[in-house]
Formats: sequence, structure tokens, C-alpha cells
Amino acid sequence: MTTQRATLIGLIAIILWSTMVGLIRGVSEGLGPVAGAAMIYSLSGLLLVFTVGIPKIRQFSARYLLAGCILFVSYEICLALSLGYAATRQQAIEVGMVNYLWPSLTILFAILFNGQKSTLWVIPGLILALLGVSWVLGGDRGLNINEIISNIISSPLSYILAFIGAFIWAAYCTVTARYAKGKNGITFFVLLTGLSLWVHYFLTDQPPMHFSWPVTIKLLMCALSLGFAYAAWNIGILHGNVSLLAVGSYFTPVLSSALASFLLSAPLSWSFWQGAGMVCIGSLLCWYATRK
Repeated sequence: MTTQRATLIGLIAIILWSTMVGLIRGVSEGLGPVAGAAMIYSLSGLLLVFTVGIPKIRQFSARYLLAGCILFVSYEICLALSLGYAATRQQAIEVGMVNYLWPSLTILFAILFNGQKSTLWVIPGLILALLGVSWVLGGDRGLNINEIISNIISSPLSYILAFIGAFIWAAYCTVTARYAKGKNGITFFVLLTGLSLWVHYFLTDQPPMHFSWPVTIKLLMCALSLGFAYAAWNIGILHGNVSLLAVGSYFTPVLSSALASFLLSAPLSWSFWQGAGMVCIGSLLCWYATRK
């Protein structure tokens, strides 16, 4: 496989991941936050069995297996439930933007824990990413403290899960880079996520699942997107231009918001797009700070 083709496949993964916010929210509206997420990750895990393959767990280091299981499963649950528990569709898109703090945080964690060299550009990058999220949460007025507080109070669990999730995924990326040693346990981790959500569903009081054609179509689209995205990203990272893929991934917040707005029929304000742009630019500055 040529480098150009592998890179293109990796970029397709970014597009597929960008549909997650809109599709996960759409599924949760019909099946419930927990059951909807459980269905998505169960189907995605089965798809990964045929695309990525079943990993040989015995070849994994104990640190990667333990940390990977805990961090990956925790993050995916935080992401799915934060979107499902959001009060409105527009709020779900805002919650998704909070989640996109992870690229900047990943760079920060790499500097703090993996000895990644960087320049001082990382500081304005982090500040701009945080400012962008605050700008999004401020509503039509931009950076408005009262509006931010009101927004968070209206659905605190969603915002807390998304914020914690951003730190968890940054930690997962840091641990993977350090302990994975070229191994890929994504199939096992996704299946474990689905199993954990089903356990939570059956042990707690959850709303019944209401299947309809629109919800079923979104469920299948979400499962396929998630499964193929991980498979495509794996090809891109192994055989493609990693630097180009890294730059492309930092534009995910804007692309994800645009697709979610379309899928959920939820128009977004100009102030939201300003904040989303800040998050992207902040992430790029953090990435630029680590370039040699």
C-alpha cells in the first residue's frame, strides 16, 4: 500500500469519527443513553473483530492491558453518556466540544510524563483551547460567565463527564505511546466497553428501548462509522503520513460540530463557531510546540 493511499484512509477515519457526536445523540434519544451506547459499542466491537481482528492479549504488557482497559472503557462511557444525558441537541454538540480539549491535553501530558520536548508555544495553545470551550459554553454572547454557569447547571452530569473524559483520553494516549509497544488492543477494549455498559444497563433502572427506523439507521451508521474509523486509522498510522494525519485530526472539532448540526437539525450560532475555531487553533499551536 502506498503512503498516499494509507494517508487518505487515515483521513477518512477522521471524517467517520466526526459523525460520532450527532449519531450517538440520535441513538440515545430512541434507546436511552446507556442502552444506546451499549448497542453501539457491541456492534462496533463485532465489526472490529472482522476488520482489525482479535488481538492476542497474552502478548500485551500488563501495564498496557490494565491501563488500556480502565482508561479506554472509562473514556468511551464518559463520551457516550455525556452526549446522551445532555438536555438538548444543541447542548449535546456543546458537550462534544468540551470533549475536544483532549488534543491539547494529550500534548501537555506527553510533556509532563513522556519527556516530550516543546517550546513555549504550548502555553498560548492551551489557553486558547480553554478559551474556545468557554466561548462555546457562553452561548450567543461569547465569553459570558453567567451564561456558562447557567449552561453547566442545566445539565451538570453531561459537562462533568465530557470534561473528565477529555483528561482520561489524554491519559490513554500517553499510556499507549509509552507501553503499547506496537500492539493494538482496540477490538478488545471496544467489546469490553459494550459489556460494561450492558452490565450497567441491567443493574440499574433504565428507560425502555424504543426502536424506530430512524433510530435503527443511526445505530447502524454509528456502529459502522466507529468500527471502520478505528480500522482506517490503524492503516493510516502504520503506513501513512503521520504528521499530516495529526494536523488533520486537530480540525475534528469544527467538522464534528458541522456534521452534528446537520444530523441533529440543530443550528449553531456564530459565537459557537468562533469558539470551535479557537479550540482548533489552540490544538494546532500545542502540536506546533512539539515539532522539532
